[in-house]
Amino acid sequence: MTGFARIRKVLPQGELIVSVKSVNHRGLDLHFHLPPEMDSLEPSLRSAIKRLVARGHLQIHAIFNAPDESAAALNRPLLAAYLAAFRAAAAEFGVAAEPDLNVAMRLPGIFRVETRTEIGEEVEAATLAAMEEALEMLAQFREREGKAIAEEMRARCAAICESVNLMEEIRASASAEFHKRMKERLRQLLRGAGVEPQRLAQEAAILADRSDVSEELMRLRTHAAQIGALLDSGGEAGKKLDFLLQEMNRESNTILSKTSGLGELGLRLTDLALEAKAEVDKIREQSLNLE
Repeated sequence: MTGFARIRKVLPQGELIVSVKSVNHRGLDLHFHLPPEMDSLEPSLRSAIKRLVARGHLQIHAIFNAPDESAAALNRPLLAAYLAAFRAAAAEFGVAAEPDLNVAMRLPGIFRVETRTEIGEEVEAATLAAMEEALEMLAQFREREGKAIAEEMRARCAAICESVNLMEEIRASASAEFHKRMKERLRQLLRGAGVEPQRLAQEAAILADRSDVSEELMRLRTHAAQIGALLDSGGEAGKKLDFLLQEMNRESNTILSKTSGLGELGLRLTDLALEAKAEVDKIREQSLNLE
């Protein structure tokens, strides 16, 4: 799920800023952006995130701005070399001149700034605490989004169940008509050849069984109910949803394959099965947002 959290702390040692940005992802994908002096914290930060987050592409940023207590140090060897070279050139070419200190101060590298190599235990502890706060804030953000997504998914499951109800009504009313049309079709194919009524009934029963979608409709309704129960139970749901949605997509495809060639009633069943399949696809898109 998407979300963003940012924590800023002012410490005696300086200013600490920790931020976490989350976008949708099938698994847990962590990307850290830390300054060199904080690289050693990555394993601890990674462990803290894994305890609270199971899914998402996360961008983790941390910045520590220490007060500029170390004034730039003068690069004395460089300045001495510059002055010596200046005077040597003046003497060699007979030029009466003295070096300008203002010019010397603008020489590249004339000032050296010591690079901070470590941040200290207190700052490390504060960084981990800030990360915990950021993750709690992120979890609240994602929870609000998750509730809205879950409601939408429940509504789509209800639409699937409604399509299943309509398909069951059509299937029940179409049974007699299907047998009648099947017998007529067999007679046309046989072109008047004599066929025993018992054999004709057997063949019609076999074809009817192959076109019966009652089991697929039952499983489709059951899976829709399981999704609702899974959303109500809380906890990690994303991977379980993936499995249920694969099954629902398979049932929808099977219904579509069985309803071809059944005339006008078959076309209506096909339309309803396509509507159910579209709802399954929309739920699948939303499921990527949930843990």
